[in-house]
Amino acid sequence: MPASGATPVPPVGAGAGAAPAGSDLGSAQAGGTGDKLAALLPHFGKRPPHAQDDWLLVHALDLDAKGVARRADGKVIFIEGALPYEWVSATSHRKKDAWEAATVTAVHKESSQRVTPRCPHFGLHAGACGGCKMQHLHPAAQVAMKQRVLEDNLWHLGKCKAGHLLRPIHGPDWGYRWRARLSVRHVIKKGEVLIGFHERKSRYIADMQSCAILPPHVSDLLLPLRALIAGMDARDTCPQIELACGDHVTALVLRHLEPLSEGDLGKLHAFAASHPGVQWWLQPKGPDTVHCISENTPQLSYSLPEFGITMPFRPTDFTQVNPHINRVLVSRALQRLQVQPQERVIDWFCGLGNFTLPLATQAREVLGIEGSETLVARSRENYAANNPNVYGRTLAPTQFVARNLFEMTPEMLVQDGMADKWLVDPPREGAFALSKALADIHQQRIGLGAEGAFVAPADWQPPKRIVYVSCNPATLARDAGLLVHQAGYKLAAAGVVNMFPHTAHVESMAVFERHDGAWGLTG
Repeated sequence: MPASGATPVPPVGAGAGAAPAGSDLGSAQAGGTGDKLAALLPHFGKRPPHAQDDWLLVHALDLDAKGVARRADGKVIFIEGALPYEWVSATSHRKKDAWEAATVTAVHKESSQRVTPRCPHFGLHAGACGGCKMQHLHPAAQVAMKQRVLEDNLWHLGKCKAGHLLRPIHGPDWGYRWRARLSVRHVIKKGEVLIGFHERKSRYIADMQSCAILPPHVSDLLLPLRALIAGMDARDTCPQIELACGDHVTALVLRHLEPLSEGDLGKLHAFAASHPGVQWWLQPKGPDTVHCISENTPQLSYSLPEFGITMPFRPTDFTQVNPHINRVLVSRALQRLQVQPQERVIDWFCGLGNFTLPLATQAREVLGIEGSETLVARSRENYAANNPNVYGRTLAPTQFVARNLFEMTPEMLVQDGMADKWLVDPPREGAFALSKALADIHQQRIGLGAEGAFVAPADWQPPKRIVYVSCNPATLARDAGLLVHQAGYKLAAAGVVNMFPHTAHVESMAVFERHDGAWGLTG
């Protein structure tokens, strides 16, 4: 059913001539029939001569990877398991006045982009795992779909278009997920423990014996972990295992609702001893209670070799799910930012310093700003641990401060001083307050601001370039609209980052350049 559970997700066109997101093919234009759609969009192919009246032509994907079709009366059908260019039969399981949610029952004419899923737990069958949504779609087509999602959001929500489309950042399609939250449940009726992701559209845990998107060594641990928990006294009070992989260590955080017995602790130690590189952490209550059960164990960390940086982290710290893509993302972001040795740079939403420390290898001075005091303290530790870096080079002077970036104001923005460049990497909520503060300063300078509003000092200048890394194309588009239409910037480039292959999750990167004419500046 549509992702919101109430209204359908806007469709994403599957190629040239496809309907723009948010509008689909209007009933007046398309008439709702497969023949008329095929006439409008010849690349879909002709209606098969033996087609039945109830066959549906899929002409798009929505943002939840469901095929979008129309019945003869023009009603929109969202079909799980169907792909663009396919003629299918489907059974509806939810009906509204304007749309229906359905599941494909037969594919009569396949898309050339349909592939055989690698994972036996993927599919529409009962008990299928819900961790992936697009294993049946060729990985290259997944990237193209996400690029279209990004473009559609920028245009329809932000009313702006990138001057240049960046080459998509993509990497390994399998074994990429170095972070995951695995549910645990002792199923008494089955007499066994299940560990994995939830079933498709269900609160139950999928009976996973392997996982193609987890690293192979973690996938190989699924059955041993099931046996381990099944043999523990606390098998009914351990609801979750959080996975965090580093370059050399695999941390497993066991959430337990009651204290563990000495026997259970012994079983965890024995498991770690028999699986080199695995370390157990316990979480009896909130995230601040997480602790490792073994002393003198190797530290969890990941590296950014291009910059000579090694980033230590705790298993509950935020780090990117896909380390292969993260390395390329950091490199590309800094390339697009074009930092010069004499420049000052601000890294907004800096976290542990994933971008901050690489920036400190290039800039004159760096300021990292993050909302969490805990993360700020960790970023300071990481800066000290990497100064000098592994190549013996001293990092630029760098400060880290904690600030609620969702309450940013023009006054606060000016207090942080001028910066030649910005790197912005917000959570899904985006960077609205930061973008609006910059827009408010610009509007005030051009005489369109609110009466009595803060006026920035005349010598304060906005950044010449902003690289915005996003994990939500909708909030990126919203913020891009502010920067382009109210803050005096142009959207120079944008492109997708396929951080989560086989899912509908869209990450992206956008580059904004200051329009000096709009600000009345000469450089």
